[in-house]
Amino acid sequence: MDLTLGLVIGVVVIALAFDYTNGFHDAANAIATSVSTRALTPRAALFMAAAMNFIGAHLGTQVAQTVGKGIIDAPTARTAW
Repeated sequence: MDLTLGLVIGVVVIALAFDYTNGFHDAANAIATSVSTRALTPRAALFMAAAMNFIGAHLGTQVAQTVGKGIIDAPTARTAW
């Protein structure tokens, strides 16, 4: 395995680990407010947070496109004729 592939794998593993732990913090913050004010039961808040995080992750890539705009200029396809 060459160095480039090892670095790519390492960066992906670190990014996934960060994303996983970051999700714990986001979910706790989202659930804590509604449970502490007794607006929702802990079970209902947990179910809603899980469902909405799942739906939100699969809705689209508009936020990622907005954040990444201008960072990388993707080349346009050229025709050979």
